[in-house]
Amino acid sequence: MSHPHPELHLPPKLAADGVRVVALGGLGEVGRNMAVIEHAGQLLIIDCGVLFPEDHHPGVDLILPDFQYIEDRLDQVQAIVLTHGHEDHIGAVPYLLKLKKDIPIVGSMLTLALIEAKLKEHRITPYTLGVKEGMREKLGVFDCEFVAVNHSIPDALAVFVRTPAGTILHTGDFKMDQLPLDNRLTDLRAFARLGEEGVDLFMTDSTNAEVPGFTTPEKDIAPAIDKVFRDAERRIIVACFSSHVHRVQQVLNAAEKAGRKVAMVGRSMIRNMGIAAELGYLKVPDGVLVDVKKLDTFPDHQVVLICTGSQGEPMAALSRMANRDHRIDVGQGDTVLLASSLIPGNENAVYRVINGLMRLGANVVHKGNAKVHVSGHASAGELLYCYNIVKPRNVMPVHGEWRHLVANAELAVQTGVPRERVVMAEDGVVVDLVKGQAKVVGAVDCGYVYVDGSSVGEFDEALLKDRRILRDEGFISVIVVMDSATGKVAAGPEIQARGFAEDDEIFRQVRPKIEQALADATGNGVTDSYQLEQVVRRAVGSWVGGKIRRRPMIIPVVIQA
Repeated sequence: MSHPHPELHLPPKLAADGVRVVALGGLGEVGRNMAVIEHAGQLLIIDCGVLFPEDHHPGVDLILPDFQYIEDRLDQVQAIVLTHGHEDHIGAVPYLLKLKKDIPIVGSMLTLALIEAKLKEHRITPYTLGVKEGMREKLGVFDCEFVAVNHSIPDALAVFVRTPAGTILHTGDFKMDQLPLDNRLTDLRAFARLGEEGVDLFMTDSTNAEVPGFTTPEKDIAPAIDKVFRDAERRIIVACFSSHVHRVQQVLNAAEKAGRKVAMVGRSMIRNMGIAAELGYLKVPDGVLVDVKKLDTFPDHQVVLICTGSQGEPMAALSRMANRDHRIDVGQGDTVLLASSLIPGNENAVYRVINGLMRLGANVVHKGNAKVHVSGHASAGELLYCYNIVKPRNVMPVHGEWRHLVANAELAVQTGVPRERVVMAEDGVVVDLVKGQAKVVGAVDCGYVYVDGSSVGEFDEALLKDRRILRDEGFISVIVVMDSATGKVAAGPEIQARGFAEDDEIFRQVRPKIEQALADATGNGVTDSYQLEQVVRRAVGSWVGGKIRRRPMIIPVVIQA
């Protein structure tokens, strides 16, 4: 098994008979999926998604792939192929198109409709090419064939990329539900046919590789949802992803059966489900859907709300309801249904929302206490089937944290793929496929790019570290006025502290230490304000660390008078 080395250097020039694959996101994390394929001086991008921030990213709205690797080669990009319409696969497209607006976007009908709506908000009109399963398109030197795969959103596609130097089958996100709600199966016959033709590199979804057996069919959760609707005494509030068409369909069906009215809450939910209904992917029963403003005209036992916030996102509708910061007041007897899985890293945020809702008197039903969600990803049993059907020459696990990638790699080895032909890569690691053999040949810079309000990529880990210190350790400002003639303290030190449980009086103890440190420094000929500020910072930092056991942000200001 080929492992990336932490000291990898820039890769050599790609051989004329080689194909290069560089993941700019999605390897070692759940989200930010983006792969760049290169051959004969041309580039093809598969997916371009976002990663949602965690607790250690204070103030960050979104995390993007690092486009630096392709920024000066955008003219060589033949297309962006989107496998499906989830945010972790399409969310970063507007930010890439801001660099070059006319890159063609290729995807299925629903995927393109979702990305077009998103781009409209960014005032970008894209050049799109609609495809569906069974179609082949020449995108420069890349001959792409699209294969139907089943996922938790309709119209998902795998893509088979033929080049003169080798072939790549990229699954996108997929599972093998044999009884899907939309009757659209993962096309294993196409996988087998492509396997017969020869798959040189199989890039496979790893998200559920640790889970044994087979992913539960979507239809199996309908009885659990029906039970929630039967047992609920008052309102039902359902939280799910704003793109989870299948789950919303099940909720609409259950509501019709229970004689309830449904209102959708949240801009992205209303927009996406409107698109899905318009294109025929969402079948809305007559008379079930109502405007949220008209809910007051119905008794509580006839009301269902569908909203976002199943991952504990602080600004989403459900979190705001839990914090009593929303026009909808959750109260005693209401039922909240969390109809989604936990994305790794979001557990604490989700449980915080659950606790908040239960404190308000709501009954919370979630995957932990009822069968109200199934995954959209293939479990180990399904991945084994795929490896045996495709019989790839080389495997590169994608989409998942390191543990998921390792589990997927082991499955490939179990089915007979030689260990040295299973390529383990992280974001930025360069994999070349030459003469049927895939190998790690180097790495390129590939960091996190943060979206913070209107700024994109304008701050780095140092700023995040400052924010974490302010949040966790507190803040101390020290103002000292120095007499430039005598070199002595003329006024101060004036100390202001925030984020400390201790009384302000305790900070008087450090004043003599600051004065002594400044006297020692000026006695040694130090007169520069910046150097004197560092003297103050060290004196305060040493005292606070020893006395209060904290490492706050310290802002010293020395004024020469």
